[in-house]
Amino acid sequence: MALTEVIDDHVLQRYRELLDAEDCAFDELEHAFEDGDRAHFEADLATWQAACERKLSYLRQLGLISSLT
Repeated sequence: MALTEVIDDHVLQRYRELLDAEDCAFDELEHAFEDGDRAHFEADLATWQAACERKLSYLRQLGLISSLT
């Protein structure tokens, strides 16, 4: 299947949502790090990692990256 057959407006919109969620989670992680707040840092790290995994999972589902990534 050609890449142009996989990517449409819906795919781009969903990917943008996933990127925004990852970005927001990273911002919170960064603030906790800068504040030296270990408890919030660990919680925010888990949230950021989950957001990254959701994005990667979506890309795998579309066949845009391999399962090994």
